[in-house]
Amino acid sequence: MDEFEEFDDFRDRQSTIGEDGNRVWVYPKKPKGKLYNYRKLTSFALLVILFAIPFIKVHGDPLLLFNVLERKFIIFGVMFYPQDFHLFVLSMIAFIVFVVLFTVIFGRIFCGWICPQTVFMEFLYRPIEYWIEGNHNQQRKLDQSVLGFNKFWRKGLKHFLFFLISFITAHFFLAYITGIEHVKELITDGPSTHIGGFVALIVFSVVHYFVFAKLREQVCIIICPYGRLQGVLLDRNSIVISYDYKRGEPRGKYNPLENREANAKGDCVECGSCQAVCPTGIDIRNGTQLECINCTACIDACDLVMQRVHKPEGLIRYASERSIADKTKLKFNIRILFYSVVLAGLLILIAFLFSIRTEIESTILRQKGTMFQEYDSLHYSNIYMIQVINKTRGTLPVELLLDEPAGEIKLIGDPLTVKEGTVGEAQFLLLIKKTDLKSSNTKVEFKVMSNGKEMDEIKSTFVGPNSLDK
Repeated sequence: MDEFEEFDDFRDRQSTIGEDGNRVWVYPKKPKGKLYNYRKLTSFALLVILFAIPFIKVHGDPLLLFNVLERKFIIFGVMFYPQDFHLFVLSMIAFIVFVVLFTVIFGRIFCGWICPQTVFMEFLYRPIEYWIEGNHNQQRKLDQSVLGFNKFWRKGLKHFLFFLISFITAHFFLAYITGIEHVKELITDGPSTHIGGFVALIVFSVVHYFVFAKLREQVCIIICPYGRLQGVLLDRNSIVISYDYKRGEPRGKYNPLENREANAKGDCVECGSCQAVCPTGIDIRNGTQLECINCTACIDACDLVMQRVHKPEGLIRYASERSIADKTKLKFNIRILFYSVVLAGLLILIAFLFSIRTEIESTILRQKGTMFQEYDSLHYSNIYMIQVINKTRGTLPVELLLDEPAGEIKLIGDPLTVKEGTVGEAQFLLLIKKTDLKSSNTKVEFKVMSNGKEMDEIKSTFVGPNSLDK
């Protein structure tokens, strides 16, 4: 194997799979630096928001609720029901376009800064591991040692805390589905009263624990589809974590007495710090790779080394491949412009649909298979069915008014009252004087009222005898 083939060998296998096909466990060195501190603050803020939102109420309801069991959704205090599914679909399309556009420009920055997998792993579970088992070298030594009291209590305490965090987190995730009040009932009433909820908690806790205790970086490499999309979304203009090979090559060990420029050596001193801190075990100097989550740990590690060897920072930095190769700035190309136009159009459409969204949805149709009836000597009648979907937080008494032409509405049965989040139906007769009908098909307008407030306006038709057309 020549030098080029050895350097390019990383493309033939994943960084966490050895030559024997077994998994290579990653022991990343604890990062430190400016960007790591920024990520830590961002992650703590996201964790606070995640655990605080279930307790925030708007008009007595959760700020966010995704109750798929009862098909009830609350987003920032606004209730949504299955009838609003078109808004959800358009929002998801806009979100996907946004992800594509964002990735084209900024690469996988979401994964390193905001993704829950990274936030939980790097700023909740990994610090516990450092605290109990020590630094990366001590962790490797502990795993290779025989089982004794020291290894037993450290591993036991770590996994106990891991599962405890997973169990607590499962309660909060359940609160996003059923509401915090239901979770409080689970806690106070005990498992025997809510078997289904308790089983769901245990299952989610075990899965959550397994992800962060065992799977770890494999989620980003194998399971998460977003990482796989990088290959088709990134181009030479995308801003990613990049190694400046123009400045760093050829590499060479650091010697304070050596003139590196005279010996035609680059700024990379082959310290291996960038690879030591990588949570997915890659060498960023090989270029953009599937495993890279843009966590910036290698940037901080390299900058600290550059400071010690009195070289400029930024040997590893946020940059595009083109900016490193050609020393040019990021430019908007046709693809970015196209995504931007599509995204803007979708956002405008969604904003418009949200703005015209009403508190109820109502439909009035003439009863199928019926024609006009001669109600009495003065009136013709049609029978209609009204259906009302209540999207408000309270019970709505529904009244009907005829806007035009003149006529009389007679409700069949009890007054129509629709409970929160339900669909109400009723039948009614519309009476119109024979002398007011000028054709066999007359347009009518209804106003749907509740507590004296107009909620909706619906147009329909009134059928009369064909003789009126002559």
